[in-house]
Amino acid sequence: MQTRNQRTLARSIECSGVGIFTNADVKIRFCPAPENHGIQFIRTDLVDSKPIPALIQNAVFKQRRTAIEYQGASVEMIEHVMAALAGLRIDNCRIEINAPEAPCFDGSSQELSIEFLEAGIVEQPFKRNLICIGKPVSVEDDTGSFIQAKPLNRSVLAIGYYLNYGEDSPIPPQCLTLEINPETWMKQLAFSRTFVLEDEVKTMRSLGYGLRLSAGDLLVLGEQGVVDNELRTLDECVRHKILDCLGDFALIGCDLYGYFSANQSGHALNRELIKKIKSTHQLISSEAAWKIA
Repeated sequence: MQTRNQRTLARSIECSGVGIFTNADVKIRFCPAPENHGIQFIRTDLVDSKPIPALIQNAVFKQRRTAIEYQGASVEMIEHVMAALAGLRIDNCRIEINAPEAPCFDGSSQELSIEFLEAGIVEQPFKRNLICIGKPVSVEDDTGSFIQAKPLNRSVLAIGYYLNYGEDSPIPPQCLTLEINPETWMKQLAFSRTFVLEDEVKTMRSLGYGLRLSAGDLLVLGEQGVVDNELRTLDECVRHKILDCLGDFALIGCDLYGYFSANQSGHALNRELIKKIKSTHQLISSEAAWKIA
């Protein structure tokens, strides 16, 4: 079985931006961390705040985004950060953030991924734990959306997504499958942005969301197409859905091998699948994986 060494950043970096849901000015700092530390967020704006491990058992429900909570502290909209870390195989990182929400950036993980690469990524002595899908696992909801995981005969993570919002949607049906590794991450996924329908923007702003963002800060789609922006690829929407899957899957806290196929799946279903995989599959420790290899 293919194994790899754990990795962390070579040096700390700091980024800033605006939160979609809180409209807050956000500063976020990514720091190197030791082996087996995992990904942990710490709220620097809260007195005596404990680190929040980015693990599925700490996930809490929020509409249209991923959030984690631990010992009274929480942070949300973390999926794009988690996807960038997972896509570049950065396993150990301490993330200091001065707000309850990660920055929006440009709606994608591209800026953050470039910052990580410029900072440098270094290998660590310990091997990475993993879960290899050994039997089919699936979850679905009452709308017909579903996501499933199946075994693969190779030690890779592959994600396929089918997106279809119907004939009346300004977003055409899209389908894509990608094998996830640092190269495909940077070339095929990191640039893909969050998208929202023009009608939904009005509702979100009435709730106080996105007040400091414009259509140029993410993808807004209306009856006439993209509003005040341009697509980076014709299928950018389905690419972003795969990006979201990767960020949510990263909450499993180890490498994940298998083929994942999603149909209209969102953050809630993604997390349910990861919970089910954790309850039905055995974690292969780094030492055991090394012996198997």
